[in-house]
Amino acid sequence: MASPHDVPIEPFPATQWSLVELARHSDHKARDVALSVLLQRYLPALRAHLVAEKRIDPERAQDLLQGFIADKIIEQRLFDHAQQAKGKFRSFLLVTLDRYVVSHHRAETAAKRAPADGLSDLGNAAQQVAGGDDPAESFNLTWARELIDQALRRMRAECDGSQRQDLWTIFHGRVVRPALDGLEPVGYAELVKELGLAAPLDACRLLTTAKRMFARNLRSAASEYADGEAGADAEIEDLRNILARCGAQSTRRPRN
Repeated sequence: MASPHDVPIEPFPATQWSLVELARHSDHKARDVALSVLLQRYLPALRAHLVAEKRIDPERAQDLLQGFIADKIIEQRLFDHAQQAKGKFRSFLLVTLDRYVVSHHRAETAAKRAPADGLSDLGNAAQQVAGGDDPAESFNLTWARELIDQALRRMRAECDGSQRQDLWTIFHGRVVRPALDGLEPVGYAELVKELGLAAPLDACRLLTTAKRMFARNLRSAASEYADGEAGADAEIEDLRNILARCGAQSTRRPRN
């Protein structure tokens, strides 16, 4: 494996703000073309920044970049917030990427992964609450697990019924597997090969679609515990609070 010191620092290309404008266009085709061009130009420099400057292992850096693309650039539409009047586009990208890496590292260290609207490390939380004395918290956690299980079953059925097993495969590999089984997420390169995709960017788009499908099914399941759609938000907020309390207890409880 190459040493980080052997990785050359790639120069950042000059910003073409017309491309950035297209990347936030409402027309999907125009936006996708602009995104592809911008990513092709900037990803080598961003990867070199992580490997050479941040001393991150190349494979780890690649995975972080793919997550950055999926979570920030595509799902949260990062380029919508880039403004020419506020400085250079490359500075905007670097600052946002560095914050993403720090946030990702903190989340892993704290073992509080919450990748898709309420899906959290329930396996770890269950172990913590099982050893506690509060029956109400045990009940709440059981309810939280059942709600998420219902959403996952509905999502799986929807994927099967619509012949979109690709969405389930990528969601299970990137979200369910690490959250519920405590395993490492399946790498984007492996998913690209398994699903016959053209590029990791395609896998990022699939993951974004899958997360939205799960969120929709979670809301549908939550609405059945409340007074219809009006109470679904409150139920989902309760779910998040339960999982957050479980995570806080796991950090306070002394280890044997």
